[in-house]
Amino acid sequence: MSDAHPIRNRRPGLSAGALILAGVLLAAIGAVGAWLQRDAPGRSAEPRTEFTADNPPAGLPAALTTGQRLHWSRCTSPPAARTGYDCAVMKTPLDYRKPDGRTIDVALIRRKATGPNARRIGSLVLNFGGPGVSGVRGLPERINQYEPLLDRYDLVSFDPRGVGATIPLRCGKAAEGHEGAGACAEHSRALLPYIGTAHTARDLDLMRYLLGDERLHYFGVSYGTALGAVYAHLHPSHVGRLVLEAPVDPTEDLSEEQVSQVKAVQAAFDRFAAHCAARVRRCPTGDGPEEAARRMARLADRLEKKPAPAGGGRELDADDLAHRVGDHLTRGTDGWPTLAKALTALIDHNDGAPLDEGAAATGSADRGAAPPDGSRVALTAITCADSSLRRDFDGLERDAHRVEAASPVFGAAWSAGVYLCYDWPFDGERVTPRVDADGAAPVLVVGGTGDPTTPYPGARRMARALGDGVGVLLTAEEEGHGTYPQNRCVMEAVNTYLRTGRTPATGTVCRGTMS
Repeated sequence: MSDAHPIRNRRPGLSAGALILAGVLLAAIGAVGAWLQRDAPGRSAEPRTEFTADNPPAGLPAALTTGQRLHWSRCTSPPAARTGYDCAVMKTPLDYRKPDGRTIDVALIRRKATGPNARRIGSLVLNFGGPGVSGVRGLPERINQYEPLLDRYDLVSFDPRGVGATIPLRCGKAAEGHEGAGACAEHSRALLPYIGTAHTARDLDLMRYLLGDERLHYFGVSYGTALGAVYAHLHPSHVGRLVLEAPVDPTEDLSEEQVSQVKAVQAAFDRFAAHCAARVRRCPTGDGPEEAARRMARLADRLEKKPAPAGGGRELDADDLAHRVGDHLTRGTDGWPTLAKALTALIDHNDGAPLDEGAAATGSADRGAAPPDGSRVALTAITCADSSLRRDFDGLERDAHRVEAASPVFGAAWSAGVYLCYDWPFDGERVTPRVDADGAAPVLVVGGTGDPTTPYPGARRMARALGDGVGVLLTAEEEGHGTYPQNRCVMEAVNTYLRTGRTPATGTVCRGTMS
């Protein structure tokens, strides 16, 4: 399984070794304490009522449930969280099969609700995708998107296992190619078996209880939908109001996902090229999709022979070209003018900086430039912990050819993604995740018909897989990866559901840029 590139929010086209090389986290397991400071001042004149729950997760020792409290204090890191946010750590079992054994610290961040106590519903836990994206960093960066919900919820996020300050992975100085998998095993062998999505979903249930909620209220984007859906499967009676936006397809394995995703990003590029030809004077991609494919092929050949300067000592090669264009397409039509200008600069002036910088500034949580927190390592490790698909090299070669043949512009760059878990030192959990959640409260699934990262058919399959009466699909006729809060209709439907529990009528379609 795998978003904006997964698993779903994972970045396609990079091998396990390349991902590991891209970012290695050197922090020790005890690094959580560095970003906490006690005694945060109160922020509201009205005394705050703390919620309590009486349904702790089953099978855990009392020391982790009734005997544990979250001690919220002022955040000292990241800098954007130093004002207006609280941080805490939560202790959970490393291995839920041995709940009395070793524990780990999960890093949490919170923005308190601004509305009156009487209107507060509880906490809304947010996951922004990945896998490998830090929620502690992400909440301050994305708070404006979710601010309208602060009148009813505390907004809470966290660093999942293997990410940021929560049991960060150490891989030493990973060697070239697939030897990086061995380096990860050498330095983080004790952790790698316990960082998959199912383990994090169990952390979510303990988090729910310690936050004081009888049921989990949750908003997951891209890979975050895989986490939310696995939670619903494991804990259907604890499902509150769950939003799964830009969902991954729970029926596809890693290889199938690569093919579906590369077809979707190619289709998004073709729509951009058609628009550019019709509306942009001197369009850099020519008179339509076919000419665009030819021009991109020539440009890729040129960059393969001699990469273009991209500023700051960086260079842009053929694979970078494909991924940066894909990053721009995740923004939907908002990214099209910038993409046209950036391609013009690259084609006419051999200047790769606008394409590179624009992608880094506007790319999705999953495909944008990796922050210096080991997210590439975490992406690989979590993906391979989840997926049990392990083909031999000949089988992977056949998969790579299928991906390459599926897209003239992006296929070559995306094809390397099939090797993500090749030679990974531990077995994964399943070929595809279990997400059926019979008996759960309705779960709102939001899919965009022009999503280039998690294609729309996956949204339909996610809603069906959750079960009759559970998965409720809301369709948005929009370009780009994710539609909340950009599409007003989607925003209103999601906010209504989170505030009242009412789902949209079956078959509801929100009109947008593709209407």
